[in-house]
Amino acid sequence: MNQSLKSKRALVTGGSRGIGAAIVKRLASEGADVALTYSSSPERAWAVAKEAEALGVKAVAIQADSADPEAVVAAVERAAVDLGGLDILVNNAGIAVMAPIDDFKLADFDRIFAVNVRAVFVATQAAVKHMKEGGRIINIGSTNAERMPFVGGSVYAMSKSALQGLVQGISRDLGPRGITINNVQPGPVDTDLNPATGEFAEVMKKLMALPRYGHVDEIASFVAYLAGPEAGYITGANLMIDGGFSA
Repeated sequence: MNQSLKSKRALVTGGSRGIGAAIVKRLASEGADVALTYSSSPERAWAVAKEAEALGVKAVAIQADSADPEAVVAAVERAAVDLGGLDILVNNAGIAVMAPIDDFKLADFDRIFAVNVRAVFVATQAAVKHMKEGGRIINIGSTNAERMPFVGGSVYAMSKSALQGLVQGISRDLGPRGITINNVQPGPVDTDLNPATGEFAEVMKKLMALPRYGHVDEIASFVAYLAGPEAGYITGANLMIDGGFSA
């Protein structure tokens, strides 16, 4: 495997399952030491860390609720201490609550924004204090920032759209420091929370140019590219990887 990230230090939020876990393992396979956060299930988180360690790098799991800004900052600081610095931040942690506008609860609205938007800002603000030129920040957004074709997804779509403006703005702040920031916007991806089989999946496939779900490794490979040296001229971008869902 390509070792383009050898000696880099990365933090992946929400790295204990699905896309996050795949990103942790892909970065490790390319030589990066990796910290990951989790909100629950420490056994699963440490299992991912152990898989990363088996690839010859250092890995650590850190408990942190992304809805708690103090916990987010503490996780960034611990990752920087445990890994000896920080070069890459992947803001992957996110939640989705779906409900029609008449039924949507304000508490759910607040939590979606706390996790999907505020935590990204807080983690980025904390992480850049540790980054030097060449630092990379990569957010996992969603194709729903561009297209929400079904009822109940308005607030989730709004939260992912917010990341687009945030990234474009922050890229101006960080560009003079040689640090890049981008959004990766996946379409439907096969995970335990969004399986590629079943009635809902069949509806989604009919909306796509490629009639299949993506694989977590496909998302992870894109993140690894953006984290690497060949992507140094990409910043402030919202990059779709959605099988043509938004086409």
